[in-house]
Amino acid sequence: MIAEVSAASFKHEVLEATTPVLVDFFADWCGPCRTQLPMLEELAPRLRQAARVVKVDVDRSPELANLFDVRSIPTLILFSGGKIANRFTGLTPGRTLAAAIMAEL
Repeated sequence: MIAEVSAASFKHEVLEATTPVLVDFFADWCGPCRTQLPMLEELAPRLRQAARVVKVDVDRSPELANLFDVRSIPTLILFSGGKIANRFTGLTPGRTLAAAIMAEL
């Protein structure tokens, strides 16, 4: 299961993380987001401790969606060292995400 982060925990969980963090900006009502989720759930355990995958519900944390200019969902943003390292909009294959994460290790 992928942990959900909120505006209150985002700084600690993502920006201050010592490993890369892939953030899935999603909404429960979003069909492509529901399709993306199993890919992320398959990817997350393969990363072991090298990186993390978390999710942000744009309806519950709209301030984060605005802060990171999320205009459509799913949007996946890879953070490394507290900065945006890569960004994907729309349904993105797991292998593409894995390659981007590995490039940050």
